Amino acid sequence: MDITQIQETIPHRYPFLLVDRILEIQEGVRAVGLKNVTINEPFFNGHFPGYPVMPGVLIAEALAQVAAVAMLSSEGNRGKIGLLAGIDGFRFRDQVKPGDTLILEMEITRMKGTIGKGRGVAKVGDKVVAEGELMFALANP
Repeated sequence: MDITQIQETIPHRYPFLLVDRILEIQEGVRAVGLKNVTINEPFFNGHFPGYPVMPGVLIAEALAQVAAVAMLSSEGNRGKIGLLAGIDGFRFRDQVKPGDTLILEMEITRMKGTIGKGRGVAKVGDKVVAEGELMFALANP
């Protein structure tokens, strides 16, 4: 999926849309996204001056957006909104800096009604930079 298709699926917009492309998708099951991290990101102005590092919470949010694309691409979920409901066992293993290409892999591990859980891994190259579980809820806007 390109950026236009992503925007047709999830409601996030600049500066909070943190996924540039979806590389793989199995609707309702799994998705792999890509984020090109550039110095032009607004958060780098203050995080940190002279030592730009992507905030870990935004890496988790980018993974949540990839999960939302996977879930909201399913016919029965189109038009809904995905809300982040929890972060469990999340670890940040390395820094993400301008110039990095962040690969965001999410697999939905459990879905009960409108509440789901997924396992996410964020990588730069072959190196895992963050991983953990995210909980989400699907809602009607």
